[in-house]
Amino acid sequence: MPFLRTRRTLLAALASAGAAAATGLPLFARTAHPARPARGGDPAQDWAWLTGNWDVRHRRLKERLTGSQDWEEFAGTSTFRPMLDGLANMDDNIVGLPSGSYRGLTLRAFDRASGQWSIWWLDARRPDRIDPPVRGAFDGDVGTFVGRDTLRGRPILMRFRWRDLHGARPWWEQAFSPDDGANWEVNWRNWFTRTAAEPTPLPKLAGAPKDFDFLIGRWKVAHRRLRRRLAGSDDWDEFGGRFENLPVLGGYGNIGDNLMEFPTGTVRGIGLRAYDAQRRRWSSWWLDGREPTTIQPPVLGGFSDGVGTFIGDDSLDGRPIRTRVIWSRITARSARWEQACSDDGGRSWETNWISDFERLA
Repeated sequence: MPFLRTRRTLLAALASAGAAAATGLPLFARTAHPARPARGGDPAQDWAWLTGNWDVRHRRLKERLTGSQDWEEFAGTSTFRPMLDGLANMDDNIVGLPSGSYRGLTLRAFDRASGQWSIWWLDARRPDRIDPPVRGAFDGDVGTFVGRDTLRGRPILMRFRWRDLHGARPWWEQAFSPDDGANWEVNWRNWFTRTAAEPTPLPKLAGAPKDFDFLIGRWKVAHRRLRRRLAGSDDWDEFGGRFENLPVLGGYGNIGDNLMEFPTGTVRGIGLRAYDAQRRRWSSWWLDGREPTTIQPPVLGGFSDGVGTFIGDDSLDGRPIRTRVIWSRITARSARWEQACSDDGGRSWETNWISDFERLA
């Protein structure tokens, strides 16, 4: 569910343009995919070919940017589904490394202002961190996406490419560049074989936390939102919404597709949660469909006596604040989500959003 920063009334075009300017990518990466109609004019169809479940054959270079040619091959499984009416999507993955399989999740979102997709990766072995995004678009049946990252403390460029989208075995490739795109080393390729046209969740892992099991499914939501925060206001808006939540990362995470009927129009967003078993702590992120180039910083926390409390740092009008989210009143058919903010370090809190959930399925 959304946090304070993403619930402000912002102009999506300004947010997207600012994010694109701030990428710091080389000129070729920023201009390779100008705003354009995608896939016959409908960006929601860009990834439709990937919907469903897949067996995946991996071929990965063991050491990156060392001159090595020592490769390893292994199997995997993936399930892909659209979100936000196709303007976002996710795939949940089992990666069968020889040293032991792990789970990971990809989240993608489309920015109409730039005509580009942003793509993020969350590795369940590091569940409190989402990797920096790559950004790009499709040119015909080839998708190219570039972003900045680090490897062994060195800055690198990272590039994803998708090819043979409508063939029997679409494939994905990852490459790194240590010299700002002058040279690239391919270090990972995946070949996909479809096993089901409709996506179904991957198996849960033994010992997966049950904290958010109550939230899996489809819901009707009644929202009540304070119009102005930390301003002494008592003017509220009330409106409806829908919500669907799915398990991911073998049950060590979950992801929710939100539709909210604001008085000013429909707003979409994605909530993503991942559990750190070592710290016994959840991280909960929000992506606002009006700002699809940015995933906001998480709130962190967990459940005690049937109540979930999550707190994180945020800002409001340029000043630092804290945001708190509470899940409560949890039954088989209902739940309440509540957001509050503090501008005094958590000594006092102002509730600014309450969402009551009623189960549909």
